[in-house]
Amino acid sequence: MKTDIHPNYQEITTTCSCGNVLPVMSTMKDNLTLDVCAKCHPFYTGKQKMLDSGGRVKKFQDRFGASGASKPAAKKAEAKVEETAVEEMVEEVVETPVEEVVEKNSAEVSDVEEAVEEANEEEVSEDNAEVETTVESDSESKEDK
Repeated sequence: MKTDIHPNYQEITTTCSCGNVLPVMSTMKDNLTLDVCAKCHPFYTGKQKMLDSGGRVKKFQDRFGASGASKPAAKKAEAKVEETAVEEMVEEVVETPVEEVVEKNSAEVSDVEEAVEEANEEEVSEDNAEVETTVESDSESKEDK
């Protein structure tokens, strides 16, 4: 080790804001003032408050299923109910004869076709009435001239 290049290692005092004075070895020449020490820090005094009482950690465990964490049973029960309902619907569809489905759908299609035809007939009759009204007014205006 080279001589005369290292700083002096000496004892200084540190003073905390709570009034606690601690002797410390340092290369600094001046004394230090601290904001917090072991006598007044909440962790060491046992007065520490838990800010996050399981909120973030629980959300993470629920979302990603950490080891040892159990998800709420209600969600699992809801999923089972939905699965059984879907299975029942599938069974109904499979058990229904194809002829019934075709008959039902063709009846619905014919009902829709009839409704469209009626709507078209009403539109045509309204259009014809407008054309007749226009032709009558045109013929009256020609007669007046």
